[in-house]
Amino acid sequence: MKVAMNRSMPSGPPANARQRGWIAALPFILATVLLGGCYALLAGRLPERMATHFAFDGRPDGYSSPQVFVLACLVPLLGLGAGTVLLVQRGLPARSVRWTIVTGYFTAGLLGHLGVLTLLRNAGAAPDGVRLSGWQLAVALAVGVAVGGLGWLLAGADPESPRPEAGTAHRLHLPAGTRAGWTRTISSLPLAALAGVMACAGIVLGASTGWVAGAVMVLGGLAVAAHCSMRVTVDRRGLTLTPTLLPVPLHRIPLGEVTEATSRRISSLAEYGGWGYRIRPGGSGLLLRSGEGVVLRLTSGREFVVTVDDAATAAALLNTYLDRRRSGEGG
Repeated sequence: MKVAMNRSMPSGPPANARQRGWIAALPFILATVLLGGCYALLAGRLPERMATHFAFDGRPDGYSSPQVFVLACLVPLLGLGAGTVLLVQRGLPARSVRWTIVTGYFTAGLLGHLGVLTLLRNAGAAPDGVRLSGWQLAVALAVGVAVGGLGWLLAGADPESPRPEAGTAHRLHLPAGTRAGWTRTISSLPLAALAGVMACAGIVLGASTGWVAGAVMVLGGLAVAAHCSMRVTVDRRGLTLTPTLLPVPLHRIPLGEVTEATSRRISSLAEYGGWGYRIRPGGSGLLLRSGEGVVLRLTSGREFVVTVDDAATAAALLNTYLDRRRSGEGG
């Protein structure tokens, strides 16, 4: 027996979401074009070994070829641009879109300005003679803030989002002595893409500036990859989260620590401030997307949530085992 759930399948993002998607993509497109155009114009004047990283005193302490530097600039721009557009069109509650667009504009303006500035400073100069002073970094930040302000104006005001509805505690009918289990796998394509971008950026960073910094970035990408796909299991023992790429459970909540299980729609960004394993006052959880999720009320008074398909069935099965435990029937 399964709990029936009504779903309506959207045919695609509304017109306003598509328009905001183009607005979100605009600064990344312009930054990519400007950076590529600047490289094309200056390619003949750039040294084979150009200064690409600078210490606090403005002196260069890292070098790479022009091709590697441009690639290291374009990969984050394209990855962040694609991720921002995807979030704006599909993954965010409406009232969070404006600040996401502003953040994208600021990032694109800052990275684009620093990339073009580095190319201009290296053109026709000896690598050891290139300088990037503090005031130039301040100008780059100012450019980012100004571009972010433009994004604020172009994005327009966010509509109000409805408050999340309270969940309902269903039960499954299981004959006495019968045991059942439930399992689903939830994956996040944006987190998988982020893991890939971090790993590639770490390799480029290691080749251009040093393998210590590159290794840290690669390890960060592997940590994100371990969380981008998770198997959620519910049985008489409780709820278990196991990474698809690893055989060891990441987190387990015993049945004895649960007082009630419900299901409802969850907004990852609005309620928990992002994606992945999240912690907030009064609650925590694994949120790889917004949408249907299991909500556990714990004996500690806290809440644990997991966004996963068919969450109502998982919650109903947990409640059935909880009723058995309270009645002394056992699993």
